Amino acid sequence: MRFQNLIQLAGVVLLSALSLAAAHAATAASRPRPPVDVGAMPRVPPVDVAPCLAATAADDIDKAAAACAAVIDNEKTAKADLVKALIARGALYARHDQIDRAIADDSRALLLDPTLADIFNARGELWLKKGDKPKAVQDFGAALKIDPNHEKAKANHKAMARELERIGAQMAVAGKPSFNCARASRAVEKAICASRELADLDREIYGSHLRAIREAQSPAEARKIQHEQDEFIARRNAGYGRPGYDLKKAMQERLQRINGVDGY
Repeated sequence: MRFQNLIQLAGVVLLSALSLAAAHAATAASRPRPPVDVGAMPRVPPVDVAPCLAATAADDIDKAAAACAAVIDNEKTAKADLVKALIARGALYARHDQIDRAIADDSRALLLDPTLADIFNARGELWLKKGDKPKAVQDFGAALKIDPNHEKAKANHKAMARELERIGAQMAVAGKPSFNCARASRAVEKAICASRELADLDREIYGSHLRAIREAQSPAEARKIQHEQDEFIARRNAGYGRPGYDLKKAMQERLQRINGVDGY
């Protein structure tokens, strides 16, 4: 009986303690908290892009490497400053022929701000240095879409469009000689049709011959050039298949001879 009384007394004490704790917590929560002193909190200094821009302007690639990385790799850098740093470092890389790095920086800058006509044009010129003409044309076109009056982009796009047209024309006749292979009857003509290299040589000879005729200073000179071509064809037809006759060498020598005549 006495043991039961002790247990009941302990329960009463515990309930009283819990009630007092809850009351204290409620009182503390209802008290007004002192205002936070913002001025007393430590301030994070803004990312300074100036050292990066100064180093790239001075063409100091070693100093720029650290100064620009401090801006570009900092997640707290403002977007505008990040774009500036990427453009500056990309231009520096381009001046030092680090083309892939320059393209990477320009590409990242364009992802952040796709309205930069100058950077599209600059990246197009970098693609051109790498030999990627389709990507170059695409970037020049993107620059013109943003700014139709962009002079450099207009000149670059026009030049590349002509170049791609020329390449397309060359590809269309690649491996085809100056004559119709379906009508080839001589063994030498069939040999030329069967070889892409010889077919290209034959077409070059024919084109250079026509140019030489067109640029002849007089009818007499034009007749002389035509006579030389006729003699070459006759020697080629007669010599092919004979021991020691090198068709490729004979064609290369003829092409060199014509180019000596017409100045190319």
